[in-house]
Order: sequence, then C-alpha cells, then structure tokens
Amino acid sequence: MNQPRSVSGTVLSSHLGLVYAFLYIPILVLILLSFNKSGLPTAWGGVSLKWYAALANNTAILSAALNTLIVALSATFIACVLGTLLALGIELRRKDNHKGQVVDTLLMAPMIIPDIVLAIALLSFFNLLKVGLGLHSIIISHAVFNIAFVCAVVRTRLKHFDYSILEASIDLGAGWFTTLRRVLLPVIFPGVLAGGLLSFTLSVDEFIIAFFNSGSGQASTTLPMQIYAMIRFGVTPEINALATLVMLVSITALLASQRLNKAPRTHE
Repeated sequence: MNQPRSVSGTVLSSHLGLVYAFLYIPILVLILLSFNKSGLPTAWGGVSLKWYAALANNTAILSAALNTLIVALSATFIACVLGTLLALGIELRRKDNHKGQVVDTLLMAPMIIPDIVLAIALLSFFNLLKVGLGLHSIIISHAVFNIAFVCAVVRTRLKHFDYSILEASIDLGAGWFTTLRRVLLPVIFPGVLAGGLLSFTLSVDEFIIAFFNSGSGQASTTLPMQIYAMIRFGVTPEINALATLVMLVSITALLASQRLNKAPRTHE
C-alpha cells in the first residue's frame, strides 16, 4: 500500500521540481551573467562588479531610475488614499449583496483587462481631454490600475471586522475622527501598507501603460522603458545588472507586502 503512494509522491516532487526549474533557471542565469566580467554572454570571464559600477555612471539610467521612483511613490500614494476609501465604502455597504456583486465585478475589471487595452483607453482619455503626455500622465495611469489592487488588499483586513465597535466608540463619546484614528486605522493600516507595497511593485515593473502614456524624451522615461531601449541593441551584462536590481526591489517589496497582509488582526 505504501509503494504506490511513494511512487506518486516521487512523481509529484519531480513534476514540482521541473516547474520550479522552468520558472527560476532563466532568472538565475540573468543574475549570474550580471556578474560576468566578459562582455560576451557566451563567454565567462570571471566574477566582477564592474557592470553594477557602470550603472552608477550612466546618466540615462540614473534619470530613468529617478523617474521610476517619482512615478511609483506618487501613484502609490494616490492609489492608497483612493483605494482605502473605496474599500471602506464597499465594506460599510456590503449588506446589499446584489450591489456588492456588481461592485466586485467592476473592481476586478482593471485587474483582468489586458494592459494594452487599458493603455490605449487611458491614451484616448488623455487625448480627448487634450492633456499633454509626460511624467504626470504616467502617474495618473499607474494610479488608476493600482487602486483596485490596494482596495482588494484593504478589504481583506475588513472582511471580518466587527463594525459594532465603531458604533460603541461613538456611543461612548468619541467623534468620527477619533474613532477612525484610534479604532479603525490600527486594523486597516497593515493592509494599507501592504497594498501600497504591492502598488509600488507593480508600478516599478509596469512597461506597456507607461510606454503608451509617456511623453517624448528622457524626462518621462522609466526604468522598464530604458531597459527596452537598451535591449534593442543586444543584451549586455549592464542590462542584466539593471534587470537584477529592478527584480530585487520588486521581490523585496512584494515579500514585505505579503508579510504585512498576514499581520495579526486586532479589534475583530
């Protein structure tokens, strides 16, 4: 009886190992080649940090990194404010199940709509309003699709919250501002922070929407756009180093977001 289970476990483990290898071997190769002293991807010249040092002296990359940071932080702030308010509004009125399902569907739309469709829609919207493209249009565009993600994360903190605590706080003489600050905010803050980190990660990595809604010139070029411009002339160790750093920032923010979202809930 144990032999079939053992064989089945071995097959499943082997399958899982192949899946992980398929997913992560290209990433490991990318990281490894970023330390390659040789400028040729097919020839190993030893371990070197010179390509990372070269990034610090590349003004185009530094400018793109600054633009990316401005876009990500600005879009994250807007998404956190609007996404949190949206989550509170939805959950405070969740008793209406029919409307709740409609709202949930509308909320999921930005998550499932292809980036190319959303990018064209936003570009058409800016053209209709005769708004010039630039860093501001990228910030607005990123905030639009990040609101849904922040809202979804914050709602997970509110799903099992006992709203009678808010009523009790008000009945005991606390104002709405005090109740929100002392009762509700401690509950949702880990979710807001987790949603913000997720929003920051998505904004740093996003290319298509930024590409369609950016202006001309280096002033509105983000890191993904800079990598695309560089890779058109071939993959170099400098590109591998830049991609490794972007990936490291994204993974760190994503892991922090997941950790915060699993933080113990209070007042439930």
